[in-house]
Amino acid sequence: MSIDQIIGHATSRWMEGSGPAADVVLSSRIRLARNVAGFAFPPKCGSADAERVVARVEQAVAGLAGFSLYRLSDLAPLDRQVLVEKHLISPLLARNDVAAVALRDDEAVSIMILEEDHLRLQVLQPALQPGPAWKLANQVDDALQEKLTYAWDDRLGYLTTCPTNVGTGLRVSVMLHLPALVMAGQANELLQALAKLGVVARGLYGEGSAALGNIFQISNQVSLGQSEEEIVSNLEGVARQIVDRERAAREWLHREHRDQVEDRVARAYGILTNARLISSQEAMRLLSDLRLGIDLHVLGHLEPGLFHALLVEVRPGFLQKLSGGEEAPDKRDVRRAALIRQRIRESERRAGQGRAAEGA
Repeated sequence: MSIDQIIGHATSRWMEGSGPAADVVLSSRIRLARNVAGFAFPPKCGSADAERVVARVEQAVAGLAGFSLYRLSDLAPLDRQVLVEKHLISPLLARNDVAAVALRDDEAVSIMILEEDHLRLQVLQPALQPGPAWKLANQVDDALQEKLTYAWDDRLGYLTTCPTNVGTGLRVSVMLHLPALVMAGQANELLQALAKLGVVARGLYGEGSAALGNIFQISNQVSLGQSEEEIVSNLEGVARQIVDRERAAREWLHREHRDQVEDRVARAYGILTNARLISSQEAMRLLSDLRLGIDLHVLGHLEPGLFHALLVEVRPGFLQKLSGGEEAPDKRDVRRAALIRQRIRESERRAGQGRAAEGA
């Protein structure tokens, strides 16, 4: 798949919107931090060694089916921004002109080269599937290790730039949509309590980002002292507890405050289907309310997958890519509102066709 196809298409495999606990969990991610032995770690890796690292990884990736490597120096800033918005690369990698990324055709696997470490291998799966994501990441990691010698210590394990990644180099992350816990005023207390379990909560795009649209990412804090399987199992267990709390909060809100919840959903639907101007931040907030209405069957005529696609499509980079270049914010607000209206109409039409087919 060409980079133009990847950037021009909003949805990735992790946005399918189906799978275990898909009403709360948007995606599961496995990330492995690795460094190539014999080279200084970033950011101490000089330009000559950085080029050698990219070349080594490019040779290793060439033996993997379905992968293509792209150097960020060949990508325009807007193209890099779209890759960040699709969660295929990190904001840190996007700022590095000497970096590169290898992407599998289905976008389930990305290998970031010269991020915080020489390699950041990432696997994304829809819904609550950290186990399958870990299995795939382990397979790709093994294949790379046949071609690359990783920096390793017999006592510490994999050596990484940040001490918190030393050991397995594993980060397990789950992205959750928690509108009811936020509305009920329970989210902050719950997320703060996660630190006692060795789990950290972040925003939509990871460290340093905001929780746009009531979306949070949780991940393990350390990777030393536990096996990969234990880390995956523990994080999944925490995620399941949060899923149960969110579902209970949704049921309580809809039972005890039905009018307020349905009014909030109806207002979000009304604005999104009629607005002519809408900012990125307002869109994320209203889309969160829309998705809550879908999950509570208040808006039974819309598809859950609508939310996943619009998470990317309403972002500034993707909108500008659709328009063919950079646009002023007010122009993007007009385009965003029109796109949302169009996508909701398309979803309603598909849902209507599905009901007609069932009744035939």
